[in-house]
Amino acid sequence: MKKTYRKEVLEGLERIKDIKNEILTDADIQHLPAAVQKYIRYTGSIGKYKVRNFRAQFKGGIRSKPGDEFMKLTSVQYNFMDIPTRIFYIVAKKKGIPAKGIHVYKNGKAYMLVKVLGLFTVVDAKGQEMDQGETVTVFNDMCFMAPATLIDRNIEWNELDDKTVEAAFTNGDITIRATLFFNDRGELVNFISRDRYETTDGKTYNNYPWLTPVTSYKDMNGYRLPSGAKLIYEHPEGEFCYGEFELVSIEYNCIEMK
Repeated sequence: MKKTYRKEVLEGLERIKDIKNEILTDADIQHLPAAVQKYIRYTGSIGKYKVRNFRAQFKGGIRSKPGDEFMKLTSVQYNFMDIPTRIFYIVAKKKGIPAKGIHVYKNGKAYMLVKVLGLFTVVDAKGQEMDQGETVTVFNDMCFMAPATLIDRNIEWNELDDKTVEAAFTNGDITIRATLFFNDRGELVNFISRDRYETTDGKTYNNYPWLTPVTSYKDMNGYRLPSGAKLIYEHPEGEFCYGEFELVSIEYNCIEMK
């Protein structure tokens, strides 16, 4: 999995190396709803380079069902904007037993592989549900970790009120929808989509509303970004928080792999 992660990242870096970058200006965001414009300005994205890719590191916890303890985790990912791509590598441990996983989304196709002790496959997920669900994840990443990318012309916006907008993001043959919620300061505080599936084994998929409420913001590398969030599925019997993530570092427009 680590070799696959490295291969995919290096391919992405090679693909974008000759793409000329430009500065994000107020003129670039005029077609967006007012709340999204305010958010982009709040994050400090105006006057900086547009985002071609980014590398993000997280720490936190994850679990597969209510009542379980959270497994501590660390993760690193690269996202590329030219051809929407997400390469996510995670290391977790529960009761001393290590598990590693990789999520890859490229060319509108996605898969997830998780192994325990580096040997035993516990999740091997791919197919239509994964393709659609990871398209939601990619758009969620854009919203929270790379606000400058919200100028993308593949996003259609519908303003519900001064702090709530609906978005439809299209990649290839897949279109997903989400609702974004902002506060008075201009911070994006929650994201809800009904287009992402829950699976713990890659065989059974449940289509529950998916929420990512933000728990904190902080200044990082000249930007003010969401730094903590929960990952929640809204089960019929109530909300299930299966993940808690804290953003450790983020870098934009990477030219080499770390």
